[in-house]
Amino acid sequence: MPLPSIEAFERAGLLAWPGLSVQWDGAWVRRAAGGYTKRANSLQCLDPADGERAAARLGEACAWMLAQGIAPVVRTTPLQSPELTGVLDHQGWGEIDPSHLYAMPLAAAEPAGEGQCLPILDPAFLRAQQLLQGYDDATLASLRALLTAMAVPACGVVLYRDGRPAASGLMALADGICITGNVVTDPAHRRQGLAGAMMRRGLAWAREHGAAFAALNVQADNGAAKALYRALGYQHQYDYCYRIAPGEPL
Repeated sequence: MPLPSIEAFERAGLLAWPGLSVQWDGAWVRRAAGGYTKRANSLQCLDPADGERAAARLGEACAWMLAQGIAPVVRTTPLQSPELTGVLDHQGWGEIDPSHLYAMPLAAAEPAGEGQCLPILDPAFLRAQQLLQGYDDATLASLRALLTAMAVPACGVVLYRDGRPAASGLMALADGICITGNVVTDPAHRRQGLAGAMMRRGLAWAREHGAAFAALNVQADNGAAKALYRALGYQHQYDYCYRIAPGEPL
């Protein structure tokens, strides 16, 4: 089964991980979500042909992001216009967090896996994320605000051991694609297959709710996560990174 296009994956990602404030400028989209994740707090271009007035538009986007209380960040994917890339290079924007998008078709019947599929605002899912991610109350509030803005079908998955969360993740369905995020495992339970079991439970839920494909983002230096995702059937599709304004710490 042919996989969706890069644009389809990126647009699904916008829906599955929403900004709280969003402004479109042609095929450029600015998003802000109180600083919770660069993905929801950045500018990105979704059409390589949309490069007109790149320097001026970048300046306008930076002013908008600063007004939203976030540092200027550009998510750079293969869809970015060469003109925007040229301006970023000329102005000396730094490059951080080289990452990949992995994807795969979902099988007609996904293995059941293990764990509970919960509403994304269920206190049990939020507690699991806070505990496993090490979030303080302010960061948890930012996550809750982002989840409240989510307008697509989604669930939180939690796998327990000895009555405590051991692995957790988020599944969101957009345009037939299950976008997975916030995958985390308790360090005391790593290398026990729990993350894979939790992921299989979430993917089975996604297939049951109409998803035909699955995709996720993973940092290039996270070898353990990449091995896990490849074992589940995901394959590398394309690379992306973030560009940060001159003077911002790398």
